[in-house]
Amino acid sequence: MSTDTLPSRVSEVSRRIRDVPAPTPLLSRERERALTERQLHVLDQLGRLFDGGFADLTMADMASSLNCSLRTLYELAPSREELVLTVIDRNLWRVGRSAMGSIGDNLVPLEAIHTYLEAANVAVAGTTTSFARDMEAVPTAQRLSDDHSDYLVAVTRCLLDMAVERGDIPDVDTAAVARVMASLGRDFALAQVFATLRSSPKEAADAVLGIIMRGLTTNADDGRVIGDEADDDRNGAHR
Repeated sequence: MSTDTLPSRVSEVSRRIRDVPAPTPLLSRERERALTERQLHVLDQLGRLFDGGFADLTMADMASSLNCSLRTLYELAPSREELVLTVIDRNLWRVGRSAMGSIGDNLVPLEAIHTYLEAANVAVAGTTTSFARDMEAVPTAQRLSDDHSDYLVAVTRCLLDMAVERGDIPDVDTAAVARVMASLGRDFALAQVFATLRSSPKEAADAVLGIIMRGLTTNADDGRVIGDEADDDRNGAHR
């Protein structure tokens, strides 16, 4: 284990995370701050409306469901597709900012990973079958989800690299491990996967994340690099 001081550890975690490129929000913070309370309320309502599916909703359907005018919707976005993506992206960013804010000043990299990903999994906490189906059916929505997922992977890999450098975990393939850990929520929210789970996508993702975290620290304790056991098994089979 590293014996570095808490202040240097905290500043290093913060600095390294800030260096990870984040996706550009469709609705900038400046633009969102300029929206009226009514417009923000409409965006929130649209997020809840999309839980029942959004692929077949027209602008007229949305306006009718929200009891607002078409003009109100077009003031938020110039087209139906851009409005749909803005709503989804805004919700993902809201969860993402909350997840990043969950990384406390006193957390070491491994603790930061666990806290960060559990908070990020909130994005799939209320996933419905209809929403999951439409996310897969609409290519632009899927690409948007991919961008956010890639950012989660990048942040997770950054923190895993720090954990390896500190000696907290073995020298694993951090790109591979990060891809698995950070993609759990999104993969479990896929319509065909969601239908097979005994729990919600978030509950399932949090549970598997905990298993992976325990595996990383167990392998660190006995000084073995993950993958060594498999090599030993293969070698034993040829003896």
